[in-house]
Amino acid sequence: MVGESRWVSTAETVECYWGFNVSELKGSCECGEVTYLVKGPLRPTIACHCTQCRKTSGHYWAATQVPSKHLKLVKDGGLKWFRSSARARRGFCVGCGSSLFWQMDGEGTTSIGSGTLDDLPVGEASVDKHIYVADKGTYYNLSDGLPLFDGW
Repeated sequence: MVGESRWVSTAETVECYWGFNVSELKGSCECGEVTYLVKGPLRPTIACHCTQCRKTSGHYWAATQVPSKHLKLVKDGGLKWFRSSARARRGFCVGCGSSLFWQMDGEGTTSIGSGTLDDLPVGEASVDKHIYVADKGTYYNLSDGLPLFDGW
């Protein structure tokens, strides 16, 4: 299980540790073998073009992020963690291959594939920058006007 989530909510809104009400969002892999709940606020989505993200997703990976304790796995029978580097691991579904999570060792946060969130409200966790563009694939261009960074 990711983090030490111990909260349970039956309402659409939960109170986070900062003391204000935030939405509770659901997410899942494509086949439904991994489902989760997350309470915000969500970090803006970052589009990562590094080689590892391109290899695990088939394109670049767009992810938001929360403190790991704000992520609760509801169904995790299909979740497998892959040590993708000496400092980080990636969580994916063994049933359908969905790339779901990324965690840097010792950081206390979990990046969540923004596309795996169900019914994400418009404008919440929008992409705000591209990182590792020096490693991007040669088959696409970046022309959305967002900031571009060669590294983090």
